[in-house]
Amino acid sequence: MTGSDRGNSVSIHPSAVIADGARIPKSCAIGPFCTVGPEVELGEDCTLISHVVIDGRTRIGARNIFYPFGSIGVAPQDLKYSGEPTQTEIGDGNTIRECVTISRGTNGGGGVTRIGSNNLLMAYVHIGHDSQVGSNCILANNATLAGHVVIQDHVTLGAFSPVHQHCTLGEYSFIGGGTIVTQDVLPYSLTSSRRENRAFGINKIGLERRGFTPERIQQLQKAYRLLLAAKLNTTQALEKMRTLPGDDVALLVNFIEQSKRGVIK
Repeated sequence: MTGSDRGNSVSIHPSAVIADGARIPKSCAIGPFCTVGPEVELGEDCTLISHVVIDGRTRIGARNIFYPFGSIGVAPQDLKYSGEPTQTEIGDGNTIRECVTISRGTNGGGGVTRIGSNNLLMAYVHIGHDSQVGSNCILANNATLAGHVVIQDHVTLGAFSPVHQHCTLGEYSFIGGGTIVTQDVLPYSLTSSRRENRAFGINKIGLERRGFTPERIQQLQKAYRLLLAAKLNTTQALEKMRTLPGDDVALLVNFIEQSKRGVIK
């Protein structure tokens, strides 16, 4: 259906404002006081509980649930933005809790803010313009992404953790609450700021929960010992890490070599 076609087969509360042109399948439920813009497209079985604003050129997949007072696809908090037609893309099966804000992209950053599938964005999370969030991630309360941040798959970002522009958080990493992230976070790492930001080794419990075998974990532990505990500089550690078998170690080595902001060790 479109915003001008409110049939009895779709649940749209009378107080909701659905613009002409919005594409909303009949399987969706739009709660009270929600606002959906004219260029929004929802997938099947999405739920907007109440007081949700979805605006801009926003494409949303299936089975997403939006809790009250979220602002999705809104104009970026960037003084250079002047209304150009940029986008927001969201995958399937995401849970987006209260007061989450997701800004659409900017021309200078690629034009698209993108969220993958099966993520949990807890209350007051902010996804800045042109950020790219993978799938199966958890962003805890008040986690904040500045513009142009990349979060790879299976990342857990703790509460009250701001991430600086252009940082990358490697896959399967766990970042403790209150960590101020100003450099790239190593894949598979457990990173926190007890006194200063540092990596404390691999995210072993998280990797076990994700089905990593003992052999894969053992190889990553060997690589991290070389990187963090062997009194080698990064170049020397990388030389020795390249001799270790396994795709996970190869991914870790490549991540470090490709990092533009440097990595948290």
